[in-house]
Formats: sequence, C-alpha cells, structure tokens
Amino acid sequence: MIEQILDLHIHSKYSRACSKDLILPTIARTCQIRGIDLVATGDFTHPAWFGHLQENLVESSSGIYQLRPDSSVGESRTKFIIGTEVSSIKKHRDKVRRVHLLIFAPNLEVAGRFNAALGKKGINISSDGRPIIGMTAKDILALALEVDERMVMIPAHAWTPWFGVFGANGGYESLEECFEELTPHIRAIETGLSSDPVMNWRWSKLDNITLISNSDAHSPAKLGREANVMRFNDEKTINYETIMEIIKSGDRK
Repeated sequence: MIEQILDLHIHSKYSRACSKDLILPTIARTCQIRGIDLVATGDFTHPAWFGHLQENLVESSSGIYQLRPDSSVGESRTKFIIGTEVSSIKKHRDKVRRVHLLIFAPNLEVAGRFNAALGKKGINISSDGRPIIGMTAKDILALALEVDERMVMIPAHAWTPWFGVFGANGGYESLEECFEELTPHIRAIETGLSSDPVMNWRWSKLDNITLISNSDAHSPAKLGREANVMRFNDEKTINYETIMEIIKSGDRK
C-alpha cells in the first residue's frame, strides 16, 4: 500500500489573475519539491494551454500523464491528471446562478472532444483559462457525460458566497436543486476557501458525499496549500479510474 498526495484544482497562466509562471515544467518542479505526487493540469478548455499539454505530456498509465523526458525539467516524478475549472452563469429556477465546477477527463483525447462540444455551442473558451459558460451546472454535466460517461464533475469550493454551489449569492439550497435528476453523478464536493471538512461533516445531507480539498493555486507558491491523501495498492493502480473510484466510494473521512 502506498500513499500519494494529490492537488486536484490548480490554474495555468491563461487564467485571469494567475501567475505567468504557471507552466508545466514549473508546476512539475514545484510539486516535486513540495512532495505533491499528482496534480491536475488545470484549464484544459483553453486552446493555448491544451496545446501546451499535448506538446509536453505523455501518458504513463491510464489517464495519468508525466512530462516528456526531453522537457526542460528532464525526468520528473510529478504525475498529472486532466482536470479544469469552469464558471457556470445562467438563470435557473428564477434566479441567476453562479457556480464554479471542477471537471475531469479520462485522457487528453476526451478533453479535446469536450472542448469541441463547448465550441459547437458557441462558448468562448479562448477568453480565460476558467471560461464562463452560459449553461446551468446540470446542463454542463449532461454535456460532459454525453461526450464520455467517464468524465467527472465536482462542485468547486462549495460554500464560497459568490461561486459555490451552496453559496449565498447565486448558489443552491441543495445538490438536488442544482443537478435535479443528474444528482447521482455528483459524488463529491470541494471544501476549501470557505469551509473545511469538519464543518461539512456536520450536515447529514452530505453523509454520502466525499469531501476533497485542493489549493486552487493561482501561482506556484500556492500549490499544495490544501491537498488530498489517497492510498493505492501499488504504482500500477495509480490511474484515472482508481482515483475516481476512491472519490466515489472510498473512506470519506
């Protein structure tokens, strides 16, 4: 049994108010120094960043990537999972809702198809690494599942007043109110920024929801300020499927 530290929510230099140093070699180097074993790529919907991912990453196991050996960092132990954050802003149930959502893809090919699906709907994915999508959270989830049923959505920083799924300004009273019949696909929420796990454990409606906490890093200096520890049987089981299964059905504490 081996333990891995995972930071599943970061950004790239293409997100607003983010450091220009958030490029893959710097991210990998910083994670290696800090002992972060696996990190989300962030911002995969942005065309320039997606190209950077395609150019610099190679799949080392199912859904897990590492820097190419000929990168400026050289050999790097840091592993990457394909993940991003999007901003849903749309009127729903007679109120404008503003919800940030983490989205994970099982590989770069699926992420590319999701990007293309957003483009077909007229979404401007070039303006920001965390794009504003004029669709409800439920409809974005439906689109992701239509692209590939292995895609996973997790509401980001769930209690943040302006952009949390439970936020006072633009959020919902429950996951069911937000996602309706698709609620069973939401198996986790992110704490951080406005809450911690102990606060969330007190609400019985979240008893069957896994809590994750991440850095939401806007600069390399913030990488790993919050993170998750997961246990794997061995190196071979560190893959996208196992990570998502741990999130869906693992030890929620």
